[in-house]
Amino acid sequence: MRVARVLTAAALTAAALLGPVGAALADDPSPSPGGDGSAPTEAGTTFRTATPIEQDQKATANASSGDYLYWVFPADAEQRPTVRARVALPDSAERHGPSTWRIDVYDGLRRRQPCMYGMQARTVAADAGSVELACTLRTVRSLAEPWSNDPLPGSYYLRLTVTDLPEEDLGLPVAAEVEAVSKDSGGAYAVDGALSEPLVPGVSADERRNEEDAALDWSSGRWSDRWVWTGAGGLLAALAGVAGYALTRGAGRPSRVPPGA
Repeated sequence: MRVARVLTAAALTAAALLGPVGAALADDPSPSPGGDGSAPTEAGTTFRTATPIEQDQKATANASSGDYLYWVFPADAEQRPTVRARVALPDSAERHGPSTWRIDVYDGLRRRQPCMYGMQARTVAADAGSVELACTLRTVRSLAEPWSNDPLPGSYYLRLTVTDLPEEDLGLPVAAEVEAVSKDSGGAYAVDGALSEPLVPGVSADERRNEEDAALDWSSGRWSDRWVWTGAGGLLAALAGVAGYALTRGAGRPSRVPPGA
């Protein structure tokens, strides 16, 4: 009975401790859609004029072969972004040979980020109707060494262009479609510490605070599921210690012998 009472008390303590953690995680703000929710129908031609898009939002743009097309999207800690692009090519009768298309992704400091996997560049024949590209980045970290090239929370630029084609085909019309999606990698990739501000270039501190108050609530907070698992593991270890102590104490107590027996 003593052991049962001890375990019951420990279980109630565990529920009381984990309750606030679950509530804090549940109250963590979720990303809000940008603007009126309509997908952009144009692309920028430089980093400065990159068209903002949200994750899970398909953007389109009409352009000419040889143009550099830029979009920018936010990515948060513990996310593993994947960018995809599809280009509808001109009529084969107007083209004079194969073409090579490529997508590149840059972080907020305009450092090109390597692709873990995906078809980042592809050469298609002159009679191909379209070309599809993809690039999966490394998991975004909440903190990194200054000298490293690790991806950090903030803005990420997607650039789409043709890198090789016959000169006669420059200027032919094309239609592009891009999107960015993320897989949440969870606490397995969480690290201690946090970036003081997301890497969003070209925005002053006052402007960033105003934007965060209005809409930019996608930046991560202090909680991650790693905190939950760490706390739960410590609590289970404490419960095991209490139960073991109660069992060994009960087993080692000498039995009372009546006097004169």
